[in-house]
Amino acid sequence: MSTDQFFKKIKTYTNLSAAAEEAWLQLLKEKTYPKGDNFIRIGQVPRRVAFVVKGLFSQYYVNDNGDTIIKYFFPEGRIAGSIPATLTQSVSMFEITALEETTVLEYDFSEFKILVATFNDIAAFYINYLEQHWVIDKEPYEISLRSDSAKVRYADFLRKYPDLVNRLKKHQIASYLGITPTQLSRIFGYGK
Repeated sequence: MSTDQFFKKIKTYTNLSAAAEEAWLQLLKEKTYPKGDNFIRIGQVPRRVAFVVKGLFSQYYVNDNGDTIIKYFFPEGRIAGSIPATLTQSVSMFEITALEETTVLEYDFSEFKILVATFNDIAAFYINYLEQHWVIDKEPYEISLRSDSAKVRYADFLRKYPDLVNRLKKHQIASYLGITPTQLSRIFGYGK
């Protein structure tokens, strides 16, 4: 069951009481996004986050030259959302789109924040999640984008997303690495 997968992931951050798990379970709604559908659109004020049960989302924006810049991939087991926009209730600067048919467990973020205020164990999850993904993981990623070679960034991509190479197109990987598909082919002999 998809909720079992969800709570197994949550427990990698902290243990939940039965009451907290039941309260959170009440917020979860399963939804499937066909390939190409958006979970979040640029300019939308996002209100939900989603745990990816099966499938793949990408988070991206389009720069002034019209190039698509992929910031992040959300495969199975990841929580997808435009967190800064959700927290500030401002418009998202990113799209989150299904690269494959993607089934998620969605929940309303404002209702989740009520659970954070109600249950210490859900608050502990929230703190641990934010620390891991918005502090510990984010700084090395930002430094890598500015200082590492494409080869180093590709090695990091393979470490971070080992199962995605065969699920993505060359231009999607190149966009994530900040290089052109031609450069990717030339540097790595990548032929997809």
